[in-house]
Amino acid sequence: MSFPISLATPVSYPGPPPARADVAVIGGGVIGVSTALYLARAGHRVVLLEKGRIAGEQSARNWGWVRVQGRDMAEVPLAQEAQTLWQGFDAECRGRIGLRQTGVTYLTRSEQSLSNYALWSADARALHGHRSTLLSRDELRALLPEARANWTGALHTPGDMVAEPWAAVPELARLASEAGATLVEHCAVRALDIAAGRIAGVVTEAGRLHAPEVVLAGGAWSRLFLARHGLDLPQLSVRASVCETGPLPQVAGTAAVDAHLAFRPRTDGGYSLAPSMASELFLGPDALRLLPRWWPLLKAGGLDLSLRPAAPRDWPDGWRTARRWDEDVETPFERMRILDPAPNRRKIAATCRRFAETFPGAGVVSARTAWAGMIDVLPDIVPCIDRLPGPGGLTVATGLSGHGFGIGPAVGKAVAALVTGERPAHDLTRFRWSRFSDGQPLEPGPNL
Repeated sequence: MSFPISLATPVSYPGPPPARADVAVIGGGVIGVSTALYLARAGHRVVLLEKGRIAGEQSARNWGWVRVQGRDMAEVPLAQEAQTLWQGFDAECRGRIGLRQTGVTYLTRSEQSLSNYALWSADARALHGHRSTLLSRDELRALLPEARANWTGALHTPGDMVAEPWAAVPELARLASEAGATLVEHCAVRALDIAAGRIAGVVTEAGRLHAPEVVLAGGAWSRLFLARHGLDLPQLSVRASVCETGPLPQVAGTAAVDAHLAFRPRTDGGYSLAPSMASELFLGPDALRLLPRWWPLLKAGGLDLSLRPAAPRDWPDGWRTARRWDEDVETPFERMRILDPAPNRRKIAATCRRFAETFPGAGVVSARTAWAGMIDVLPDIVPCIDRLPGPGGLTVATGLSGHGFGIGPAVGKAVAALVTGERPAHDLTRFRWSRFSDGQPLEPGPNL
């Protein structure tokens, strides 16, 4: 069984795009779709342009966690709001998003990790009123009685949730369309249309669209798109593999992760499983060019990476991927409409074995479907959510580090406020564009 969203998936929103709009949104992942939804509900003419399919890339390929636990302190208020927003959307969609309050649990055998969890929990409670609980070995046995592992303890947030990503994001797209947003799939944006230092619209493969405001929510493609316009975003993308099993005995009722294994129960009776660490970075020109800016994080052990040989053909950081192109020729976004990396089969097999060893009652565990996604990451592991100083009218929301699904609706709501000149409900200073060039050291977020 292949990943359920591909170029073989029928186009739901064929277009063509209109000639004019108030806002053009580039990218049909959870951030772009949420932004379009809130703009449309506020009465703005918004057009969302997706080069492949809605939710074809990382927004549907993640673990499906909707969590507050473990986030950077600046993200916590957004994550708290997002949980409320997801609940409202799930009610509107009559449960089709698959939202469930399973809790999220960080399992550990390390006393140092428990100390880090305690510090995070204390800060989250003091700053944001968020409550997570440190579990002892005995309390953990009560939470996961089927487990056969020597975890020392855990950090547990019973209010955290999970959902089904490849169902949830298309449901949000449907709500956006019903609210009046124009969604167009299989329509790549080739370039920004800039006049006198300000956004005038975008140039798509279907022609020019006039719009005074543009939102870039391009995920792993954001750096490549911005670089074409001389804008330097120090973003890289790493591969992460995931699989799902068929129905199994219900041996774990919480979403959880330890140093090697991540798992969550699914609504179909199976589990989503993933290796928890060591994302894979495929070397390309940008990876080498950005190494000095990433070195402090890598040296400190803030990101667990495995290096792989040259990035495959037509990937955003491929050696032969064009960095400059004219507006009237095929672009990298058309040559690869959906970034669909092959999963690491060896890691998937090891993950299934580890889950079976941890939960013997699950019986034989095998991957019914395996896939991978490209996670867009910035060198401080927090996103960029900001209006750029130039060109005027451009807002960027990218670098969600694989955490974008759960926090997506709140980010989309904040981006919509930025675009319309309103004050976002939360302080976005931590996510400013200027932090990459103002000379201040970057402060990595928690890698919990």
